[in-house]
Amino acid sequence: MKAIVYHSYGSPDVLKLEDVEKPTPSDDELLIRVRAASVNPLDFHFMRGHTFKMPGQKSPKYKRMGVDVAGEVEAVGKNITQFKVGDAVFGGCGRKGWANGIGSFAEYVCGLEDKLVLMPSNLSFAQASSLPIAACTALQGLRDKGRIQQGQKVLIEGASGGVGTFAVQIAKAFGAEVTAVASTKKLETARLIGADHLIDYTEQDFTRASQRYDLIVGANSHHTIFECRRVLTPNGRYVETGGAFNITKILYAVLLGPLLSRTGGKKTSLFIANINQEDLQFLASLAQTGKIIPVLDRSYPLRETADAIRYLEEGHACGKIVLTVD
Repeated sequence: MKAIVYHSYGSPDVLKLEDVEKPTPSDDELLIRVRAASVNPLDFHFMRGHTFKMPGQKSPKYKRMGVDVAGEVEAVGKNITQFKVGDAVFGGCGRKGWANGIGSFAEYVCGLEDKLVLMPSNLSFAQASSLPIAACTALQGLRDKGRIQQGQKVLIEGASGGVGTFAVQIAKAFGAEVTAVASTKKLETARLIGADHLIDYTEQDFTRASQRYDLIVGANSHHTIFECRRVLTPNGRYVETGGAFNITKILYAVLLGPLLSRTGGKKTSLFIANINQEDLQFLASLAQTGKIIPVLDRSYPLRETADAIRYLEEGHACGKIVLTVD
């Protein structure tokens, strides 16, 4: 089969479409014929050696990329009970262990039963593939870390990106009053997906305004913890999703977040999403009822994965970038 492979760390130029052995599912796995996969910041962090790289390591141990997947079940292991051949599924691909949980930039990939669910009938493969990492991040940031409640004032910084577009819609589904922060040309997208209030960050700094928020989610934050805490209500929460891999911000969140959370009622947290079947099913139900609609910026064929990653790294995408596999 064909798959995207990289043998050294570096720019998107290291990504090559190569012939590799078609995987065979174990007793606990499904073999998925990939129809679409979406790209995430995690992918270029792997590619550039920002994650799971040991000091002095010059080449990646795991040479495949991609976590998000949507496709058709080609074969099932003997222990699989929830799916059958021909089912349309979406979720996270890969075998046990996070470092092995990659490889959807290919024609076929194996997946674990508890990381996959049936696709909503009203979504295309491309739309479904955009959900796993980005929508799980938005959901878990709002619900688990942010403890969102109906009627709260919620601000999403980076509301036009992959996580941000889902966060706006999920917050609305929970009954919140949502303020979206984005650039001038992307504000219309935020309005169309349900944001109640819009802030153009090129013209206004929300951290210096008088409005206070019960919950702020930094989907692609350009402000520090201290700046965001300034505009929280006395018991408000600030959640940083961690996707941008800004080392300074991560250190602030990891080292200072717990300390700041002990002083006063304001809470601060940083997290990395966990793709799990329960949350995927919840997201599928929201999609099926039209409460969330994936926003797709661009679609690339598998052979143009390097171009898709380049575009993602530029930081100009409005919504998700997906790969299609014929």
